[in-house]
Amino acid sequence: MSLDRYRPQGQPQQKIRPEHLGRAAMVYVRQSSRQQVLEHTESTRLQYALAERAIALGWARSQVVVIDDDLGVSAATADSRKGFARLVTEVTMGRAGIVLGIEMSRLARTGRDWHQLLELCSLSGVLLADPDGVYDPGYYNDTMSEAELYLIRQRMLSGKLAKAERGELAIPLPIGYVRHPSGEVVFDPDEQAQHVVRLVFGTFRRLGTLNGVLRYLVDQEVQLPVRVHAGPAKGEIEWRRPTRETLQIMLHNPVYAGYYAYGRRQVEPRRKVAGRPSTGRVVKDSGEWLVLLPGRLPAYITPQEHEANVARMAANRQTAATPGAPRDGSALLSGLLRCGRCGGHRMTVRYHDGSVAARSAHGYTCAFYQVNYGTGGSCQHIAGPALDNYMTGQVLDAVAPAALEVSLAAAAQAEDERAMLDKLWRQRIERARYAADRARRQYQLAEPENRLVVRQLEAGWEAALAEAARLEADYQRFTEEQPKTLTAAERAAIQALAADLPAVWHAPTTTQANRKELLRILIEDITATVAGNSELVDVTITWAGGHQTTGQAVRPVARLNQLSYYPALLARVTELAEAGRNNQQIAGVLNAEGFRPPKRTSRFTGGQVRTLITQRGIRSQRKGQPAVLTSLPPGQWSVPGLAAELGMPTATIYNWIYRGWITARHAPRTRNWIITADDEQMRQLRERRARPPGFYTRARWAPPEQDGRQGVQP
Repeated sequence: MSLDRYRPQGQPQQKIRPEHLGRAAMVYVRQSSRQQVLEHTESTRLQYALAERAIALGWARSQVVVIDDDLGVSAATADSRKGFARLVTEVTMGRAGIVLGIEMSRLARTGRDWHQLLELCSLSGVLLADPDGVYDPGYYNDTMSEAELYLIRQRMLSGKLAKAERGELAIPLPIGYVRHPSGEVVFDPDEQAQHVVRLVFGTFRRLGTLNGVLRYLVDQEVQLPVRVHAGPAKGEIEWRRPTRETLQIMLHNPVYAGYYAYGRRQVEPRRKVAGRPSTGRVVKDSGEWLVLLPGRLPAYITPQEHEANVARMAANRQTAATPGAPRDGSALLSGLLRCGRCGGHRMTVRYHDGSVAARSAHGYTCAFYQVNYGTGGSCQHIAGPALDNYMTGQVLDAVAPAALEVSLAAAAQAEDERAMLDKLWRQRIERARYAADRARRQYQLAEPENRLVVRQLEAGWEAALAEAARLEADYQRFTEEQPKTLTAAERAAIQALAADLPAVWHAPTTTQANRKELLRILIEDITATVAGNSELVDVTITWAGGHQTTGQAVRPVARLNQLSYYPALLARVTELAEAGRNNQQIAGVLNAEGFRPPKRTSRFTGGQVRTLITQRGIRSQRKGQPAVLTSLPPGQWSVPGLAAELGMPTATIYNWIYRGWITARHAPRTRNWIITADDEQMRQLRERRARPPGFYTRARWAPPEQDGRQGVQP
């Protein structure tokens, strides 16, 4: 948001605003009699031509509504004019932005109808227009309705605005400013008040979030100085606890940057509530402020820093255009990652339960067209930890050359922060000592005989002494825990940490929000594109300043045939198998040559190699397959025989045997199973086979219905 767009002195008020263009343009066409309709065709043509004037003023053609119901109807009374009644209804309901007519007198001949319409237009914020100009009923210079009521008010508002354009109108001052009797605005003469204001802006500059500033002030027991505006203590300072609303007002207020601002909050008539005069105020953008004069007031910060603060708070809001403030979620690239397949739309984060208890996993997904247009599926999905680890390595490599500068800057920042807090503590103690000394002098000036007063003054003196003693003890503990200057050991620790940035990055004291903050300082955005359906992800990093670097990250995939090196892997396994290597030996060779499985593990195992060889039929001799027993009597089955009979995998038959759903025994002197199943048991097994997958493992919301047959297992 730029503060350079403000209305210079003497510039006329902009009448046609976006809120007007968002509503309809009503063109009112009327002739007083049928004879005029027949004979005065030029007047009718000119009235219909006002639709083109509305388009020229900025309205879309679809928003122009022509009301010609009153052609041939006199304007002496409003009762017989359906068009006029329709116009009043549209204005009252807030659907009209402007009313156009050849002559405004055509709207009404009677003062009552004319004043009523103007009053409604003024309350609803509706403009009036004819071929000569555009008029706002809310301004006296544009209308002559209710002149007696508007005259004084408009003169006062005009004088107030003229005074504001010169920077002489007294405006409410925020924390840290006072106004002299002469009208001059200066810094608050209280040094502690000035120091607290500078501490607020310095803390936001360092932490970057409103909530972070609030937590810091609360942790350090910092209170805000507020000048009392009314009552017996008017003009005195009251120290109040910081609140989110107060800090937000301070950070948004341009006065702290030296601007004189007037008209930041303006009245919108449509939002006013009847009986509540102070309602209807809305905060406008800087370009809509009535007056903004730079360099008129003493400044705590520069205009550039104020604009950066406002932009930072806007970016902290989670919207489609801004990444939002860094949070403690595990997704490191949240708000920075964009999809390279569908035009750079922001990728969203999806969390799901991980394989380990109390641990969650996350992934990055782009489903822009599916979410916004309901077409297609997701563009791509990338497992979060893999991409996060790749970006961590890139960032640490980028900042490694600046380790010495980082350590020096960290040491200077730590000392500056401690110096500001130390100065604040000393100001607190000085104020407490002054209060105690003042209480002492009040006690000594009292007449000893007036015990009613002396006892109260004595109690106040003792309370002031106790408060001063408490602050001195707290300050002593603060200086012991955080000396004003860093010790040699602390400086050595900072330099050691700067030399080992990966240790700092992975330290338990470094929060995920800290890591995200560093990423957003160094990186503007990241574009990721999965190469086909493989494990490779093309990554383009746009660093702060516009420089771009490219690289490839590796993501886990579900199947071996998704790997980009799958043909080479298959050829190598075939070669080793034909050479007589066993599964374990083949796995060792693959790991030594840099081949990796698709997911879950980082090294091949003998079981994974055996599965690959079996699926691809690389070896003709297959060991470990269950034998098909022959010469079995009726009612007995082998595992492959029963699997073929039921049309199901042999693994499921083994699972049912282990669960006790099938009666089986080992054949003599072998490990093969012999299954016993008569006709009734075969019928039950076929029913079990016909049930859907997961029938016996999913949690039911209601018990299954009984079919009334006895002896049948579910």
